[in-house]
Amino acid sequence: MPNILWTRVDNRLVHGQVGVTWVNWLGANLIVVANDEVAEDEVQQSLMDMVVPSTVGTRYFTIQKTIDVIHKASDAQKIFIVCKNPQDVLRLVKGGVPIDKVNIGNMHYSEGKKQISPTVSVDENDINTLKELDKLGVKLDLRGVPEDKGVNLIELL
Repeated sequence: MPNILWTRVDNRLVHGQVGVTWVNWLGANLIVVANDEVAEDEVQQSLMDMVVPSTVGTRYFTIQKTIDVIHKASDAQKIFIVCKNPQDVLRLVKGGVPIDKVNIGNMHYSEGKKQISPTVSVDENDINTLKELDKLGVKLDLRGVPEDKGVNLIELL
């Protein structure tokens, strides 16, 4: 079974807070960014690689490739999965990726979304997806940084 330490939803994907603070707190040595668009965008990948310590590997996979290869991971790989949205996480879970806890870190406000915390805004699709993850037994932990006290996201919906 792959050694998945943590899974995070952050619409910014990998930035300083994720690449340094979360990686250090987790002790991760591999970040897997699971997102169809970013898997094809070498410019975004290069920008994200700039904020990750040289001792930490990065992989940029489509959702399907993540599903296909995650079970081939070495036990030595301490994996931190980062997704852009909860829909990508649901696809991973339904595809057999063993995710039991998800940190909801950042979901920006946009037209049609309601703000449920300073850093998280959701629309009906997000709410339905998060509730489905909850029904599948995935714990949804809302917090920006490791030092924050985690809040059960379902209670805010």
